[in-house]
Amino acid sequence: MKRIAAVLAFLCLSLFAARPAMAQSILRDAETEAMLADMTRPIIQAAGLSPNNVRVVLVNDPSINAFVAGGQIVYIHSGLIDAADNANEVQGVIAHEIGHIVGGHAVFQNDGGYTKISILSLLLGAAAMAAGAGEAGTGILMMGQRAAIGKYLAFSRIQESSADAAGARFLNTAGITGKGMLTFFDKLTAQMHRYGYYATQANPEVDPFAQTHPMSADRVENLRADLQSAPAWNKPIDPKMEVRFKRVQAKLRGYVNEPEATLRIYPATDQSAPAHYARAYAYHKSGYPDQAAAETAALVKTAPDDPYFLELEGQILLESGKPAEAIAPLREATRRSNNQPLIAATFGHALLATEDKANLAEAETVLRQAVARDKENPFAWMQLGTVYERKGDEPRTALATAERANLMGDARTALVSARSAMANLPQGSADWIRAQDISMVSQTAMDEEKKRRR
Repeated sequence: MKRIAAVLAFLCLSLFAARPAMAQSILRDAETEAMLADMTRPIIQAAGLSPNNVRVVLVNDPSINAFVAGGQIVYIHSGLIDAADNANEVQGVIAHEIGHIVGGHAVFQNDGGYTKISILSLLLGAAAMAAGAGEAGTGILMMGQRAAIGKYLAFSRIQESSADAAGARFLNTAGITGKGMLTFFDKLTAQMHRYGYYATQANPEVDPFAQTHPMSADRVENLRADLQSAPAWNKPIDPKMEVRFKRVQAKLRGYVNEPEATLRIYPATDQSAPAHYARAYAYHKSGYPDQAAAETAALVKTAPDDPYFLELEGQILLESGKPAEAIAPLREATRRSNNQPLIAATFGHALLATEDKANLAEAETVLRQAVARDKENPFAWMQLGTVYERKGDEPRTALATAERANLMGDARTALVSARSAMANLPQGSADWIRAQDISMVSQTAMDEEKKRRR
């Protein structure tokens, strides 16, 4: 599991509305993405959407949250995966977020009239103060802001309730039990009690209407009847999916948590596959390559054909300074995963890291296939650029640099590199046209940035 790219700032309807818009990073992992795609496919289809168009993206953030920010992308925080007891709870959350997508609840595009009210109150307040009624103008501003916030929160509560109902309907249509949705809401209710989001004798001033989300206990009651009456209510959780979820959860914990915390959750006495997974990452992060290799060897021994175990074995060897030894497991992992792009990119990296010219042709083939199937992988573009650089192909080195910079939001580097590629590629060729596209997009981005700074 690797941190691949920075994500632009998001403003979302989060659980407690406590975190401002912030830059966060995406976590990309072949096994995780495959599991999320498989567990959400029936829900997406039940919603009348195409699984080819809806993506579930994992965000490196310890808070328990999920959100949509326009389009057909569901963002899941790593903290939510960590907090979930089973895969079904994650399915319930994703069903709710798909409810937002189907309902057209685009956060950035529709704010329930909040902006209009705010602007109106500012205009009225400015007019009053210009007429000499300073205190009256200030009062209008304060009243307008309160009205705006009140309308926004009411609008948000309506959206959340609507998404709840839609999510329940999608689960029932897909034949997936809604137990996970309810148990996860129970977790949120407990958290809201813990952090004082319910009015109590000790904290009587909490206003249940000053929330972006309906109170979780109420949401559970509203959903319970619909979910319990569905034929799928008593349907068992898919045991194979649950095994996959526990593996993904363990490797995620091993990657994002402090090693000491990981080893407390998965002590050496635990010889399960998830425990080996988590400890392998914990030891690798701590700089204990032999222990990490031992944990990985235990995994491969139990399932020598598992592409994700082989990927981990190769990754640890590669990052421990043994690229030549990493080639065999990574080549096999790439083959057994049907050339999964993220795994193939790591394989290409290992081939290049040997600095053996005999591996250059294979590295180019592997990396070109990787970016063809997953163009949104800056790491793969960087490796492919290295291939072109070693071949002395300056125009395509520049194009690969432009692709990577474009994905990373570095408009200036993307523009300069794209123009360099265009100057030396055959005009009208596929690569030249792609360089032209990046040049135009980057120039537009830079122009917009200049306007914002004025």
